[in-house]
Amino acid sequence: MSLPETDPPPGDAPSDNGTPAADEPHPLHRRLKSFVRRAGRTTDGQARAFAELGPLFLLPYRAEPIDLAATFGREARTVLEIGFGMGEATAHIAALMPETNFLCCEVHEPGVGALLKRIGEQGLANIRICAHDAVEVLDHMLQPDTLDGVHVFFPDPWHKKRHNKRRLLQGPFVAKLAAHLKPGGYLHCATDWQPYAEQILDVLEHEPLLRNTATDASGYAPKPDYRPLTKFENRGIKLGHGVWDVVFERR
Repeated sequence: MSLPETDPPPGDAPSDNGTPAADEPHPLHRRLKSFVRRAGRTTDGQARAFAELGPLFLLPYRAEPIDLAATFGREARTVLEIGFGMGEATAHIAALMPETNFLCCEVHEPGVGALLKRIGEQGLANIRICAHDAVEVLDHMLQPDTLDGVHVFFPDPWHKKRHNKRRLLQGPFVAKLAAHLKPGGYLHCATDWQPYAEQILDVLEHEPLLRNTATDASGYAPKPDYRPLTKFENRGIKLGHGVWDVVFERR
């Protein structure tokens, strides 16, 4: 499929939603889908990480529920991350929260290799990677009411108005995420594109299973301490771009 002509997003853009050609219906209108396959070259270091660490940390997709305790080798809180890009934030957070398990979905092969490389370099044991569509992982591998958190950081903003319908965080997908959270579990989204932040806030506020944790009248949350400033975010801040965090809890 050909990529539509769009300006590059202002910040991070992990592979998180579909890329139909400009005259094709959006995947959300055909079949809910969480990713876009992007071109990229796997480096020698990433290839070595695949070979050496893939058998330990890659979780093959299968269309049946998994036992999270068996998958991670322990009973622990589990957070799902969707579209981790090159894994910089993922590895940082996993190192800060060794008591938490992180199940991470990303279909971009260089990104998967980069996170595997970080796992080896930092000695992380609490990450498992499923290189598959997060929607199918939610539908078939994860039971409802099993996740303690979901992270969706800097999804592709599709900032041209005619492409807004391609954004990942829309009602059907948010409902799916909410149903997989335990009561008290959280959904944390972050974006550096204000119109997308406004849409995310609106969609989450209309999901009956969720409630906003923000105390500020704007509805946006302060950046949680665990989320690092990535190099892209730092660059954006220097250019005067804002960043918006939205944190909701399952009722």
